[in-house]
Amino acid sequence: MKRIINTVLIVSTLSVAGFALNSCQDALDITQPGELQEDGVYTSVSNLNEVLNGSIYGQLDPIDEIYFTGVFTDEVKPGFGSGGQEFELHRYFLDPATAVVGGGTVSTGSSDGIWLNNYRVINRVNRLLEGAKNVTPTSPAEQATYNGILAQARAIRAFCYVQLETYFSTNMKDANALGVILLKDVPATDAKLPRSKNQDVYDFINADLDYARGILSYNTSAASRYSVSKGFVNALSARFNLYRGNNALAKQYAKDVIDNSGLALTEANPAQPAGDNPPAIGSAAWNSAFYATASSFNPYRNLWNDSSRGEIIFSLNRLPLGAGQTIGSRWNTNQSNINGVPMWVWGRNLYNLFQNIPGDIRKYTYVDPSSEPNPNYQDPNQDPLDDAIIIDKYPGKTSTATRNDLKVFRLSEMYFILAEAETAEGNLSVAHDLIQKVRVARNYAGTATTPAYSSAQFAYADILKERRIELALEGHRYIDLKRLATIAGVTMDRNAIDDTVPVTNLPNNSYKYTLPIPVKETSANPNAQQNPGY
Repeated sequence: MKRIINTVLIVSTLSVAGFALNSCQDALDITQPGELQEDGVYTSVSNLNEVLNGSIYGQLDPIDEIYFTGVFTDEVKPGFGSGGQEFELHRYFLDPATAVVGGGTVSTGSSDGIWLNNYRVINRVNRLLEGAKNVTPTSPAEQATYNGILAQARAIRAFCYVQLETYFSTNMKDANALGVILLKDVPATDAKLPRSKNQDVYDFINADLDYARGILSYNTSAASRYSVSKGFVNALSARFNLYRGNNALAKQYAKDVIDNSGLALTEANPAQPAGDNPPAIGSAAWNSAFYATASSFNPYRNLWNDSSRGEIIFSLNRLPLGAGQTIGSRWNTNQSNINGVPMWVWGRNLYNLFQNIPGDIRKYTYVDPSSEPNPNYQDPNQDPLDDAIIIDKYPGKTSTATRNDLKVFRLSEMYFILAEAETAEGNLSVAHDLIQKVRVARNYAGTATTPAYSSAQFAYADILKERRIELALEGHRYIDLKRLATIAGVTMDRNAIDDTVPVTNLPNNSYKYTLPIPVKETSANPNAQQNPGY
């Protein structure tokens, strides 16, 4: 058993990259609990909990997925502070060997980073589960803690496999299509495992989710958004089943979260600070109160500056000096205003969408007031970089301007999943009403409107439109275009000024809507079959 637990590397990618999983080289913060020598790790329930918090939660980080999706799709365009980083990615160059440098932070690549980080977390979960076999709880309370640790770890492993399947499976709706490498335990360092078919990976995901669901419960406390709970498990189940085409289960689990999580959609009101003479919306005085560093008077803004939970089901805590990368520095070098050297700004067509909705709070929440949109952006003689629409969806925390929690699951996504499932079942009016609820919540003027859904195609297009606005820069757009663009009758939607060269949109059904298996994996593991087109 000890030989297996002491295994340093489990995937060829990790071996080639040279990450030692029991050393501080691959830890994000050397003060994290869980950085213990192997002989001292798996000896007690307390140590298991330290490994869970420091080595698994501390490493879980979908920032590569968020950044890749934003740059590759139609969410962002180069800002005037750009040094040309990831222009190739923005122009759809996907290479199994490509490395990406984002926001001043070195990433292991558009596919490398996603592949490597998720397998690193899976490896750590597998090692914890193996080590836990040597630990015997000594009381009922300790047994409950022990069970909770295993349940959280297995739910996180399921999340990582869903992430991998989302980006690397050619077709999640085909149970027999090629999935990813399935690691059920800690194999020998020289193992060269093939990719499994989707159904085998799905069975493993479902086993983890069922186990966690049977132990964990919903928790409505503010701090509970940072811990895996039944809300995380069922939200993940809803997303996973939607992606794989099981609409009945997607609907079941999304509804369970909506009905039983104790959360409600975060409201756009109050839209003005309290008082007899509140400042006009958009005025300097209003901006000062709305964009306040510590907290705003507005509930939806407070969701994004991390001063309140709002509708967040699960979020990765990013303390000012703690583990995890800074999401804000992927878009703005040092702060989310026009003086923060913006490397990426909002794509013009996406900005136009939420800017032109009367009463929509997101036009303020997502865009810093120092922005300088170019009113003549449609003039072909204008400089494409002279359209400074500053991203402020991640405004930072009080002491760290570029650091925010990563919102992994929010209640609005559950409404979108439910609406999509209802559309698939032909319940167009039900789907319409679900989307309308989200729009009403985001509208401070009471003017939210959703047109009648006259056909499934129209419904899918409107759901995709609302997902594009609400979930912008949360890592959804890439897979949403892959899943929905064709049946919705739409395509990727970049404006002509979204690049310094002539703009194109990636065609629907392009092989590039599936990422390549990193060359670090395929070169060291000949059994890892490459995806078509690469």
